[in-house]
Amino acid sequence: MSVWLPTATCRPETCLGERAPEVSHPRRVLRLTACLVAVLAGVLLSLPVRLLPYGARDRLIRLWARVLLRTLGVTVHLGTPRTPGTPGSAGAAGAAGAAGGTAVAADGALVVANHVSWLDIPLLAAGRPGRSLAKTEVRRWPVLGPLVAWGGTVFLDRDRLRTLPDTVATVAEVLRSGHPVIVFPEGSTWCGRESGRFRPALFQAAVEAGAFVQPVTIRYRLADGRSTSAPAFIGDEGLLTSLARVVAVRGLVADVTFLPPIPPPGPQPTRAGARRELARAAQAAVEGIR
Repeated sequence: MSVWLPTATCRPETCLGERAPEVSHPRRVLRLTACLVAVLAGVLLSLPVRLLPYGARDRLIRLWARVLLRTLGVTVHLGTPRTPGTPGSAGAAGAAGAAGGTAVAADGALVVANHVSWLDIPLLAAGRPGRSLAKTEVRRWPVLGPLVAWGGTVFLDRDRLRTLPDTVATVAEVLRSGHPVIVFPEGSTWCGRESGRFRPALFQAAVEAGAFVQPVTIRYRLADGRSTSAPAFIGDEGLLTSLARVVAVRGLVADVTFLPPIPPPGPQPTRAGARRELARAAQAAVEGIR
């Protein structure tokens, strides 16, 4: 257990009781096979893709993430919030808005979202690729571990508090270079019905870099609109168990909403006050949609 980050109270036996509609076993095998092919293609192409110009690399990462999610049977709706007097922004229109609309901050933003599943990472990459912050355990995951490492992921050792300042400094450096960094400030995955508090520590990187904070809400539902916790990756559950449950779901939909960016805070009496202000504002924005 981490000495400074929370452990979610969500558990599979209490949060995953409601069964979602399922596809046939042959369809599950087909999805798993297609997923493996997509992941292996990502591994093989990761090095040459990193040599491409930034814009071309982003477009290819978006495409790969969307293909990967499609192989898993996940329909993705990228969008921005509806406002009075403007049309809604889901589906294809939302994807365009997420790629460059007014609700998306300029490059070099700290992208923060609620955290439900390992699916959250490719979901955000499908809308706005960036370097992710992940716990060191992810590096040891089969196949996906090397892939995220080669993608420039910043790893955080949650059990060694003394490494936190170095991690914050690394994230701030990436932000200053004009590249977004994806962070899940709840510090753990939750089932979607329950959630955690946004921890302010990593918001310090945005304070030091003078970067915008981009709040994003992730919500999973079924095709008929009912919320589902089937993708939740909680408790001591293994990645393969969670993957098997995801590919079994029929009509899994992920709504990813890019909220108005939060500018860097003005003068504050303390740096701690600035990061707490950003954390509270980002959590309020995410919970307002969720």
